[in-house]
Amino acid sequence: MKVTLSAEDCCTPMNRKHIGHEAPHHRSNFKSWLAVFSVALGAFVVVTSEFLPIGLLTHIASGLRVSDGTAGLMITIPGLVAAFAGPIMTIGAGRIDRRILVLSLIGLLVASNLISALAPNFTVMLVSRVLFGISLGGFWTIAVTLGGRLVPKAAMARATTVIMAGISIATVLGVPAGTFIAGFAGWRVAFAAVGGVALLTGVAQLFVLPSLPSPPAPGIRQLTHLLRHADARLGLLTIAFVIAGHFAAYTYVTPFLKENGIGAAFLSTLLLAYGVAGIVGNFAGGAGAARHLRSTVTIVVALMAGAIFLLPFARGHQVGITVLLVIWGLAFGGMPIGLQLWVFKAAPEALEGGAALMVSTFQIFIALGSVLGGRVVDAFGTSAVMWGGGATAMVGLVLVRLSRHSPRQVVLPAAPQAELV
Repeated sequence: MKVTLSAEDCCTPMNRKHIGHEAPHHRSNFKSWLAVFSVALGAFVVVTSEFLPIGLLTHIASGLRVSDGTAGLMITIPGLVAAFAGPIMTIGAGRIDRRILVLSLIGLLVASNLISALAPNFTVMLVSRVLFGISLGGFWTIAVTLGGRLVPKAAMARATTVIMAGISIATVLGVPAGTFIAGFAGWRVAFAAVGGVALLTGVAQLFVLPSLPSPPAPGIRQLTHLLRHADARLGLLTIAFVIAGHFAAYTYVTPFLKENGIGAAFLSTLLLAYGVAGIVGNFAGGAGAARHLRSTVTIVVALMAGAIFLLPFARGHQVGITVLLVIWGLAFGGMPIGLQLWVFKAAPEALEGGAALMVSTFQIFIALGSVLGGRVVDAFGTSAVMWGGGATAMVGLVLVRLSRHSPRQVVLPAAPQAELV
C-alpha cells in the first residue's frame, strides 16, 4: 500500500489522539496562535545564533587571537553537541512539562549568547557554544512537535510551517542583521543583541505558552517506537542523503559562483534571492505537504537535486544560474517540513523521538556533507561537488519512491492536550 498521507489521514479516530492534539475549548484561537508565533520567534533566534559566527568568523578569530580554521569550531561543535542533546533530552526529560523545558532552553540560549559576548578567550567562547549546542538540540526536539499541540488538529501543518519559517527568516534577516550590527559596533555587541532578542522571546513565551504535559511514552520508548516503523526509518535515511547532498554543495556555492564570473554585488543578490525563495518554499511546501505529502516530498527533493546537479551546465549563463539557485532555494525551503511530517505521520505515537532523531540526522549529515564536499572540491573542483551533491540528494528521491509501507499503528495513550496556565 502506498503511503499517501494527507491532512485527513491524521484525523482518523486512531490518529486523532496522536497528531494535532486539539486545543481545549477555553483556550482562545488568538492566544493559541500567539503561542505558535512565540515558538517561531524562538526558532528564529536559535538559527540566528547558530550561523551568526559564520559572518563574524575573521573578526572573532582576530579578537580572540586564534586562526580562522580554529574559529570554525564555533560552528562545528554546537552541531555535534546538538546531535547528542536531542536524543538524550528525549530519554531524560521524563514527565517534565514541555513548557518548562522550552523556557529553560531559551534561558540557556540567552546565557550562551551573553557568555559569547563577554568571552575573554577562545576557551570560554567554546564553552558558550557547547551550551548553545545543548539548547539547539533540545529546542528543536521539543519545538517541532508543538504545532500539533498548540492549535486545533486541522491547523497542525499550518502551525508547523509557521514554526519552521523561523529558519528561513533567520537566514535572510537574522544573520545579516547580526553581521550588520557587528560592522559598526563589534562582534561582541552582535552576540549581546541576539541574546537580548532571545530574552524577549523567553518573556513572551512565559506569558503565551500553555502547560504542555509530557507525551504518553516519554523516554527511550519514544526512540524505539519510532524505529519500529519502516516508513520512519526510510524518512530518516532520506533526510541523511538529502541533507548531505545539499550541504556538500551549498557550503561551496560561493566559490562555485565566483569561478563562474559572478561578481560580489550580484553574488549578494543571488544569495538573497535564494533565501527569499526559501521562505516562499517553506510556506508552499507546508501547504502542499498538508494535502499531498508523498507528492510534495517527491517534488521538492527532485527539484533540489536537479537544480544542484544542473548548475555546472549553466556555467557562464547568469540567467540560468539565477533560475537554478531560486529553484534550489524554493525546494530546500519546502523540504524540512515535508520530511518532518513524513516521519511524524509514520510514527505519530513518537513525535518527540522523531524530532530527536531528525535533529541528530540533520546535524551529523550537515557536518559530513560539508567535510566530504570539501574533499571533492580539493580533488576535483567546485563543479564536481555540485554533481556529487545533486546525485547524493537524488538517492533520497529514490528512497521516497521506494516507500510502499503502511506504518503499523501502535496504540498508546493520547498525549495530554495543551492546557492554559
